[in-house]
Amino acid sequence: MPTDAPFAYDGLDRTIHEKARLGIMTSLVSRPKGLVFAELKRLCGLTDGNLSRHLQVLEDAGLVRIEKGFEGKRPLTTCFLTAEGRKRFLDYLATLERVVKDAADAANTAPVERTLEPKAT
Repeated sequence: MPTDAPFAYDGLDRTIHEKARLGIMTSLVSRPKGLVFAELKRLCGLTDGNLSRHLQVLEDAGLVRIEKGFEGKRPLTTCFLTAEGRKRFLDYLATLERVVKDAADAANTAPVERTLEPKAT
């Protein structure tokens, strides 16, 4: 990272940073056996179509793997974090922690501006 741009945060991966995809990655990171589509949809509060689209973006980036099969006669889609996805997500989290620390440090060292109270009429 260039020293003249300490707040550039190049590690904030745009593929992961989108709110829905961040939720998907967070849901999958602690589940090495994956999550079935319906459970992932519930955890992230997404519709079928929305979840499908975000999973496609993550799969195209190599961050998740999607397996389609059957449980009895019912179709079953299971989603997994890939090794690359896990690595990139943990790198992303480390950068995000740096953002939070930098922002907190800046807020704690900045002078507090006083605002004038509106005059009573």
